[in-house]
Amino acid sequence: MTQRHSPLSLPIAVMASAMILAGPAASRAADKPTSYAPVAVTEDFAAVKKRMEGQKKDIAKRHRDLLESRYDLSNRPAKGVTMSGGKAVQEGVRVKLPAGVKSWQDLAALSPEDIRNKDLFPAGFLPLPHPNHAEGGMTFPKFHIDEINRQEGRDLTRFDLDYDLPDHFLPEFPAPVYLTTRPDLGDVSKRQLITIMNYYELFNGLLNPKQLEGLRLLVTPFPQQQFNQTEDRRSALPSRGVACFDCHANGHTNAATHLVGDIRPQEFRHRIDTPPLRGVNVQRLFGSQRALKTIEDFTEFEQRAAYFDGDPVIATKKGVNVLERGSQVHAMAEFQALLDFPPAPKLDVYGKLDPKLATESELRGEGVFFGNGQCAICHVPPYYTDNLMHNLKTERFFKPRLINGRMASADGPIKTFPLRGIKDSPTYLHDGRLLTLEDTVEFFNLVLQLELSDQEKIDLVAFLRAL
Repeated sequence: MTQRHSPLSLPIAVMASAMILAGPAASRAADKPTSYAPVAVTEDFAAVKKRMEGQKKDIAKRHRDLLESRYDLSNRPAKGVTMSGGKAVQEGVRVKLPAGVKSWQDLAALSPEDIRNKDLFPAGFLPLPHPNHAEGGMTFPKFHIDEINRQEGRDLTRFDLDYDLPDHFLPEFPAPVYLTTRPDLGDVSKRQLITIMNYYELFNGLLNPKQLEGLRLLVTPFPQQQFNQTEDRRSALPSRGVACFDCHANGHTNAATHLVGDIRPQEFRHRIDTPPLRGVNVQRLFGSQRALKTIEDFTEFEQRAAYFDGDPVIATKKGVNVLERGSQVHAMAEFQALLDFPPAPKLDVYGKLDPKLATESELRGEGVFFGNGQCAICHVPPYYTDNLMHNLKTERFFKPRLINGRMASADGPIKTFPLRGIKDSPTYLHDGRLLTLEDTVEFFNLVLQLELSDQEKIDLVAFLRAL
């Protein structure tokens, strides 16, 4: 049964969220909001670990109950549809309809005011909380944790919480790597996860020395809020930290999650669905909502700020890696700019479908995309982005509420992500709340009041899979 009306938050979680205003390490006894996390931690590490391990089961159950109330989490791969490396693509609308609503068409026929007043906005369309929103921090899928441990002996396991979404909804792992400079080679990763242990062997001879140095820095672990040597870390043992490619695995994404560092208080911080680095050479905005203007800005911001919840004071304590802009940042950005979109054999040089190669459904979907769907207003070919930000104003459809420590309210402006290769990078929207492309089509059909027919939706998904 879909839970629509309750905030799905335990009283303890509400209290914790109200008091942990500055970030996961903030004092639970704070009398008033503060932007800063405490530097001098007075609780013994062993006591913190024991306490948080004891809370882990209940926190995980509360979040799992939320996911199951929102979504159909079953493994239902689409017949004959795979990502670039061969992993099956999940099909179907997984967001559950509100109780009493018979169909998506019936829901879309209502006005935003009716949906808001009757509390009929689907729970799966509301912002998605972090697995433990009051705590936050980087959280990695187990398959990535296991491979890093195998290659490097570096453990990205957190003792306080685990990653939340089922593996079958996530991008393939390890993802193929395509280079703009050598499209003739196809996937240059040789089906390996690129790490500090193998990057040189894989790329020596394909990259120039500057690019190779940039890649080295992208796979080098540096201290981060949850993974470092201090007593307020969330790893059992002192950690060397995380690497850029621990989230952007193989220059793509493994759907690792985190919270944005630039919002206070804690309950208003947005969950991040790690975006792919593929195609950053054609993008002009970086960060889902921060609107950073260059890939160099983004690279520097991540390690100086995002790694530490946007708190430079705590970053100093934990050992922030201050990259040198003129050499290190530039080298890292130069490699990232080589990461290409996956092949799309049905597209011509304009980014449109070749009628000789496309199916009838894909061609009809292209018509919807550039017609009734109005998708092309923001997602302009050939890369299907306008390099701008747009505010969908989803708050028209629901009343603000606290959901497992996350205040669901206005999303604000969101970057227009490129749609090239979109089937390779589930889940969707900036916080990953939409599990499939079908969910995404239903979301935009409702929020933009497009009134698409069932057949138009099917065809539009077919077109998106061909990009």
